[in-house]
Amino acid sequence: MRALIASPLGFLIGLSLGALGGGGSILAVPALVYVAGQSARDATTTSLMVVGMASLVGMDTHRRAGRVDVARGVVFGLVGIGGSLAGSALNRRLDPDLLLLGFSGLVVIAAWRMLTACPTCTRAGEERALAELEATPSRRTVAGLDAAALGKVLVAGTVVGFLTGLFGVGGGFVIIPALTLALGMAMPEAVGTSLLIIAINCAVALGTRFATVSVDWAVALPFTGAAIAGVVTGGRVANRLDAKKSLRWFAALLLGVAVYTAIRAGLALR
Repeated sequence: MRALIASPLGFLIGLSLGALGGGGSILAVPALVYVAGQSARDATTTSLMVVGMASLVGMDTHRRAGRVDVARGVVFGLVGIGGSLAGSALNRRLDPDLLLLGFSGLVVIAAWRMLTACPTCTRAGEERALAELEATPSRRTVAGLDAAALGKVLVAGTVVGFLTGLFGVGGGFVIIPALTLALGMAMPEAVGTSLLIIAINCAVALGTRFATVSVDWAVALPFTGAAIAGVVTGGRVANRLDAKKSLRWFAALLLGVAVYTAIRAGLALR
């Protein structure tokens, strides 16, 4: 029964990912907790599968367009392993309701980034970045890594890995500024490379959890498969939607979910 409930939810989340460009996967955790009946810890584990697979699917378009810097993406992802391990360790120790309360705050940040057309969160932001790149092609050059840049990558990679391990999210709103400011990447290249980094972080976090968390495959596999199908479908219908209007509605949904999650978690803690 839970698998039947989870599949349509996974498809809807994937649909939002494919149509809007990102951010939809943050709904996976509250959907799995409050509808599919998973614990907070199990839900964040299942979310890692959804986020990781969706990132790989979304990365393919960028890779074919030459907008994925594999070498730097792998380095950034490897830098985040320590943070991912720490986040996963804390995930195991935190009270589940406290974990959900913190997660609700992260959902609010995601909604705010959507409304500001964050290129890592929205298709509208990505399309704007591509237009800017066409107007100034010289931005495609990548700056060399000096000590200061390496320090920024180390800090950002650790923060992203920590968020991924703790909450089961991608952390794109941290990755993109690091790639553009520290590595000098043009925005479209940073968007594509960020998806590779997210996939690496999710894989690392999942690897650390398999030894300590039993995955409910009856829920996780249908949910992830439906989400991938939703990503593909959403990508095909994206051009038919009003991007800005869709983002406002979706951001409002995120805020509603954040408030509901915070109230439920807060009452449980009391």
